[in-house]
Amino acid sequence: MGEISCSNGINVGNGVNGKSHALTGYRKSCWYEEEIEENLRWSFALNSILHTGETQFQDIALLDTKPFGKALVIDGKLQSAEVDEFIYHESLVHPALLHHPNPMTIFIMGGGEGSTAREILRHKPVENVVMCDIDEEVVEFCKSYLVVNREAFSDPRLELVINDARAELESRKEYYDVIIGDLADPIEGGPCYKLYTKSFYEFIVKPRLNPGGIFVTQAGPAGIFSHTEVFSCIYNTLKQVFKYVVPYSAHIPSFADTWGWVMASDSPFTLSAEELDLRMKLNIKGENRYLDGNTIASASSLSKAVRKSLDNETHVYTEGSARFIYGYGSALKHNQA
Repeated sequence: MGEISCSNGINVGNGVNGKSHALTGYRKSCWYEEEIEENLRWSFALNSILHTGETQFQDIALLDTKPFGKALVIDGKLQSAEVDEFIYHESLVHPALLHHPNPMTIFIMGGGEGSTAREILRHKPVENVVMCDIDEEVVEFCKSYLVVNREAFSDPRLELVINDARAELESRKEYYDVIIGDLADPIEGGPCYKLYTKSFYEFIVKPRLNPGGIFVTQAGPAGIFSHTEVFSCIYNTLKQVFKYVVPYSAHIPSFADTWGWVMASDSPFTLSAEELDLRMKLNIKGENRYLDGNTIASASSLSKAVRKSLDNETHVYTEGSARFIYGYGSALKHNQA
């Protein structure tokens, strides 16, 4: 539900399919605005609109923002921003790969921008990463314009597959040490909500894990008011499938909220902060910008209100009883201000 309003003459670049969009108006500056809740909007100033366009599956835009650098927007929802995407992607990837004793084979559901693969490939034990994204045009767009991930896309350990993640997992005979859900949020009318269901976790994801394997997924907003949208029920749904389930969160400034992830396995998560730090030193190339052992340990220390909601959550995510985050996956609207 993003909107862009700007003055005449702003650089709007070219779309994914070579289409340009004329964004005209009468304001003295250009702004991106997203409705994150009813009666609540989040906006920030833009330097320019680098690219906009449509793919077979979704609308896409790359914005040069004043506060957050380059920002990727898909279907009117901010996906990641240059300045703080490391918080999201380190949080998604490293807790699971560090808790696994020897993560060699990884499957990414989604992850088209390449940042999740980038963080995984920093782990020395990793031998093979399958990144399965449904939208080839988005992947090619990100390969071309997100310079920070070009090395990951060219890494020989990365196998890029263009397919629906459910269909790909169903068809494969391989097993994985870690499966990562870097999917779009479950939005009403969007394509991804079926990949948050109990049946998908139970019959598709879990059977493809090696013994001791770990599944982790992004789980939507996890703020004091927003966590009941999908975070609490994704957590409760995974509890029906896996023996050990850990919800955790971090504040993402460009998202204007705290964000949540859920990690699940049939093996316990027992490493201390000190042991996690040691594994980071031994297994990860380079320094994390956000995560260390203490940060991982504290990330699962949720507030009293959120813990209470999670403890009392009874909703199980199914195709017939899906929950959605606020928004409808609508295209960017180019309005005069």
